[in-house]
Amino acid sequence: MSWSVDQIPNQSGKLVLITGSNSGIGLEAAKVLAKQQAHVVLACRNPEKGTAALEEIKAEIPTATVDFMQLDLASLDSVRSFTEAFKAKFDHLDVLINNAGVMAPPFGTTADGFESQFGTNHLGHFALTGQLLPLLEAAESGRVVVLSSIAHRMGKINFNNLNSEKRYSRWIAYGQSKLANLMFAKELQRRLEKAGSKVVAVAAHPGYSSTNLQRYMPGAGVMNKLAQSQFEGAMPTLFAATEAGIRGGEYVGPDGWMEIKGAPKIAYVAKKARNAEVAAKLWDVSESMTNVKYLTAS
Repeated sequence: MSWSVDQIPNQSGKLVLITGSNSGIGLEAAKVLAKQQAHVVLACRNPEKGTAALEEIKAEIPTATVDFMQLDLASLDSVRSFTEAFKAKFDHLDVLINNAGVMAPPFGTTADGFESQFGTNHLGHFALTGQLLPLLEAAESGRVVVLSSIAHRMGKINFNNLNSEKRYSRWIAYGQSKLANLMFAKELQRRLEKAGSKVVAVAAHPGYSSTNLQRYMPGAGVMNKLAQSQFEGAMPTLFAATEAGIRGGEYVGPDGWMEIKGAPKIAYVAKKARNAEVAAKLWDVSESMTNVKYLTAS
């Protein structure tokens, strides 16, 4: 029997933070979790869009407990300001869903000079997770969900060109950022276990869903007619965030052909994503680039 949102237990008393939740999969996940009585915090870059998403959720779910807080993952100063404000407001965090991302834009850099996809998709979330880890530790059973992609399979962590200084291919850079997301989730779990933490880290991917993430993709209008809905695309995220039996380090995606669509299941992980030596080096480099250090290996 396929998993569905009806199997999500009541989330009353749980605090859930979702990045990039003003649209797409993040917004769909926020609605489902709010309906299940979680306290949901929408962390979005654009205040106007974030407020609109909050009002949309409240209109659909009058009983929802939902907040909006401004966060720009393309700025380490914004990540720092956000986490300080979050810690001042809350004393724990049950679930952190690292959902926000950009896909295949023209070349650009973040406020800190990082290539926009690597900087936003990976480094911003790396810094956010580290700075919120004490609140995850303070929860009864803290959980981090990192969104990767089928595109991790085409990715390569190129330490000599992480920020596309030498050359830029939008799809190669996207694949690298999504491979980094998956490797980060797995390395985070390894380090949490080594530290004796009860926090778990899992990864998920949505398959192929019709969202505004495809705005830079040629032929997206035609392809999106074949895609699953945003709601369906949110299922792996919701499974990863709420399923009691999931183990740290696992990766969830759709169960259909090529994992493009379908009900949540444990997904395929490319061999390169399981390379612990590269993952450890990526962690060290990420600490250096963001100046955020946590769970440092002895």
